[in-house]
Amino acid sequence: MTPTSTTAVLALHYQNETLHPDGRIRVGLAAGDPVRDQVIAAGAALLAGARARSWPIVHVRIAFRPDYADCPRNTPIFRRTVELGAVRDGEWGAEFLEALSPQPGTREFVVTHTRISAFAGTPVEQLLRLVDAKRLLVAGVATHSVVEGTVRDAADRGFDVVVAADACAAADRAVHDASLASMALVARVTTVAEAFATLEAHV
Repeated sequence: MTPTSTTAVLALHYQNETLHPDGRIRVGLAAGDPVRDQVIAAGAALLAGARARSWPIVHVRIAFRPDYADCPRNTPIFRRTVELGAVRDGEWGAEFLEALSPQPGTREFVVTHTRISAFAGTPVEQLLRLVDAKRLLVAGVATHSVVEGTVRDAADRGFDVVVAADACAAADRAVHDASLASMALVARVTTVAEAFATLEAHV
């Protein structure tokens, strides 16, 4: 019998381009910014905790064709992506950061998307329904783009959402904080450790 769970993790954009010091976008964090190490450590704790509890993990990466033919140009964020030459599929920048990479196994999934929300044009919802997920623990970079877009989308689709704030980051701390405050209208905003403590009883 395949194990099921009511809690799943969505790990968003933990990629070289966004978190590695040599990445092209790096959510605006300078190479020596201590926030980078803090976010990576919290992200690692998130993944390790989910694996220890056998919770499903959906790793979501953003990547476009090398010619960007599949990249929408209607938003400044994607126009800037093209200008930077970032997250081209098949290149180092689009790969997952080594410390936060998916592991082999039946409880981990990898989805590639090309929009703001992880749900848009992807099988993310199908995967979550397949593993019987009712609650989502969400984190990633950047807070005010893919995280907030995905959290709002998830709430509209009927999921109970928790955001692990310490495993999220944005270029500007004020923008990060404002996004968390905004998401608090549709999700619980907490830390990785507190999320595990409160969600564990509902598995």
